[in-house]
Amino acid sequence: MTAPRPLRARTLDGDGRLAGVDLARGLAVFGMFAAHLLVIPHFDAAQPATWVDLVNGRSSILFATLAGVSIALMTGARASAGSRPATGRALVVARRRLVVRAAIIWGIGMLLNATGVPVYVILPAYGILFLLAVPLLRLSASTLWVLAAVIGVGAPWVLPLADRALVDARAIGGDLVLLLGWHYPFLVWAAFLIAGLAAARSDLRSARTLVALVVGGAACAMAAAAASTVIDLPEDSYLGRVLADGAHSGGVLETVGSGGFALAVVGLCLLICRTPARIVLLPVRAVGSMPLTAYVGQIVAWAVWASLALGDVGDLSGFRALQPFWPFVGATLVFCTAWALVVGRGPLERALAYATRAVIRG
Repeated sequence: MTAPRPLRARTLDGDGRLAGVDLARGLAVFGMFAAHLLVIPHFDAAQPATWVDLVNGRSSILFATLAGVSIALMTGARASAGSRPATGRALVVARRRLVVRAAIIWGIGMLLNATGVPVYVILPAYGILFLLAVPLLRLSASTLWVLAAVIGVGAPWVLPLADRALVDARAIGGDLVLLLGWHYPFLVWAAFLIAGLAAARSDLRSARTLVALVVGGAACAMAAAAASTVIDLPEDSYLGRVLADGAHSGGVLETVGSGGFALAVVGLCLLICRTPARIVLLPVRAVGSMPLTAYVGQIVAWAVWASLALGDVGDLSGFRALQPFWPFVGATLVFCTAWALVVGRGPLERALAYATRAVIRG
């Protein structure tokens, strides 16, 4: 009889779990904390104090890319680490559970919107993206890469027209923006999710894949940055919007640059976690092992703190003046690390998995 594995190994280093994916998710969580809670000056490469501006837009795109990775892991064949899709009955169950998961995540997003916290909640968009992934689960990695590239470059040409249609729809358009999480428009953001799915189907256990993600992603980011220095178009023109590189612009240069940045981060985190550094980084990995808990916890804590301290949940500048970033980071690190080592799976992640399995039995 073999001795039981240590609790830490079972929780964060178990079979089939990729430590680097958890690390990347943890970085995405804290990047979104920074984007929400800090007053960030515009990026200037010559001023290191402004480099935190890199989190604007890129953190949420990293989240969307990692959602694709997570879907591949959830719907992959056993012991494949997401590189091969499940087949037969297992694939049918995986697809149905993905639909249920999408509905629950969308509902949680609607509840978070109701708190009045002045952030664009990403979860409704997540729900839509999860639904879009359902018919893609059996596609090969090469097909997924091509699809992600086509959408990433092509969808920005359609986005301004869709935005105009929503504005012209007035009240109905406003409702659709909320219901669809349109601040993260699925027309464009599908590219990031599909790229994450493609990355995982390319086998994230392979060093060759990881190096390709880092090199290819960095090349895309640098190419987009170089192009943005020579393209000078009015921001309110159609072509200016299509080719925009600004955070949440949905332009070609943002999708290519920030999408490449996200893939490079995923590859780099997986490479780092092949070294003993993964032990030192365990607290960040713990946060990344329960991103839904961390994200929802931030919004709920924000609503409670702002209500008690300011009497106005929607006062963004007033809440930022309370300097909540580091308290949120510290509390999240402590809670998630303790929970992961003592209990295991995050509370909301555990509840989501239970609800999904209760509705769709394997």
